[in-house]
Amino acid sequence: MADSSFDIVSKVERQEVDNALNQAAKEISQRYDFKGTDASIAWSGEKILMQANGEERVKAILDIFQSKLIKRGISLKSLDAGEPQLSGKEYKLFASIEEGISQENAKKVAKIVRDEGPKGVKAQVQGDELRVTSKSRDDLQAVQALLKAQDFDFDVQFTNYR
Repeated sequence: MADSSFDIVSKVERQEVDNALNQAAKEISQRYDFKGTDASIAWSGEKILMQANGEERVKAILDIFQSKLIKRGISLKSLDAGEPQLSGKEYKLFASIEEGISQENAKKVAKIVRDEGPKGVKAQVQGDELRVTSKSRDDLQAVQALLKAQDFDFDVQFTNYR
């Protein structure tokens, strides 16, 4: 019998991020406390640019955007937001969406699978994802439960389960 396997990935649905950004922009344009503040949120290349005339307002925009991401099922662990910076008369805040598992994080996950997972389960790094294989599907499900219980500083999903 062939080995069963699944992949551990860290991916974000770009369309859902775009929808959350558009919803946040619409809410900012309609809210009374943002009237006359030149508050905005938009894509700036691969980053998300939030700007307003006050530091608190920029943080409020970030808060609105985060709530929209949560409603769309996107983990905040994949959002990397910087600190507000004064640029002329406006405050700007750049945020980016992190995708893929870095080599060091993949090694951490592989070590957890090796040390705490069932015997006979193998984990190997493949680029920005991790493949976990075993003869038993029950062992793979135990590994998934183990990794869901862990608190990583990046978002993980399980795909390609066979």
